[in-house]
Amino acid sequence: MTDSETLERIRQGDERALDFLYKKNYKMMTKLVINNSGSDDEAKDVYQDALIIFWQKAMDRNFVLSSKISTFLYSICQNLWRKELDRKSRLSSEEKDGEEINDIDKKERIEIINQCIGQLGDTCKKILTYYYFDNLSMNEIAKKMGFANADTAKTKKYKCKKELDEFIKSKYKASDFLD
Repeated sequence: MTDSETLERIRQGDERALDFLYKKNYKMMTKLVINNSGSDDEAKDVYQDALIIFWQKAMDRNFVLSSKISTFLYSICQNLWRKELDRKSRLSSEEKDGEEINDIDKKERIEIINQCIGQLGDTCKKILTYYYFDNLSMNEIAKKMGFANADTAKTKKYKCKKELDEFIKSKYKASDFLD
């Protein structure tokens, strides 16, 4: 299947085209993360997120693919992994500096997030609570929610997290969460 055929089939809602793309590029995309200090699970997460981003772009009829799909996916994976490495670096430097979040501040932040989760739909409430507070795996969430598989649960979690982020940003500003 050519890139243009794959893109068109994705736009038509053909999930087999996404499966094809997933399998075709899996090794190359996960190797990128693994070779840059990432674990297998992190590599799978980054690749899954990259595919979701690609799918969202592909569904926009104004989107014009100016490279091979594999090249485009690779650059998305690179950017996602760089952001994750930056985030990890910031977290570790904060820990090294000895900065700890005061328990009261942490509780307040958790309460704000809980209130915002409460404003989401029932499905999103359950998924985010299972994942972030009950520490359930994607497989466990898929079973509890009756989803086809862990990938479906992960996609739903991604969309719910995005909805939560937008809701929090609409109600609060970044300085509300900073010391």
